[in-house]
Amino acid sequence: MRGVGGFAVGLAALLGVASAASAQAPGHGMTRRVGLVLVLAMAFTMASNPATGQMLRTQKVPVEGGRSYIDVNAAGLAAMLQKKDFPLINVHIPYEGEISGTDLFILFNQVEANLGKLPADKGAKIVLYCRTGGMSAIAARTLVRLGYTDVWNLDGGMIGWKQTGYPLLQKGG
Repeated sequence: MRGVGGFAVGLAALLGVASAASAQAPGHGMTRRVGLVLVLAMAFTMASNPATGQMLRTQKVPVEGGRSYIDVNAAGLAAMLQKKDFPLINVHIPYEGEISGTDLFILFNQVEANLGKLPADKGAKIVLYCRTGGMSAIAARTLVRLGYTDVWNLDGGMIGWKQTGYPLLQKGG
């Protein structure tokens, strides 16, 4: 998630500027505190989804062999979809809906048998989801085990997506 990574760098820069400004303003305690509060409020706004207020969050999930995939929350995936550069894959069985922008439907337990549908470049970003996150976590571990290095999983799945206020499509199975 390049956007959130860039956000983290920007937040660090903002906090660094706030710290430097505080250090250079002796005798202006109230001004420093107000300035720091404003910087932190601005950072929170930048880090949350304006529609839902949900914080963008990712978490590295370790997989055997020292490898990993990344869990992303609904707000994070929504931000990623704004500049989509990955296949979005629904791995849930049976069909229970989909997120707009879904490219493929591959059963979570058939990922290995469907490698021909996935990017040949094992460094390409791939984002998986299912109903609650369990099936897509299994599929993510499978892809990592097969050598894919940029695998993402929607934490909470479609249930978390919908609870956060994002729509699900019902196109049929």
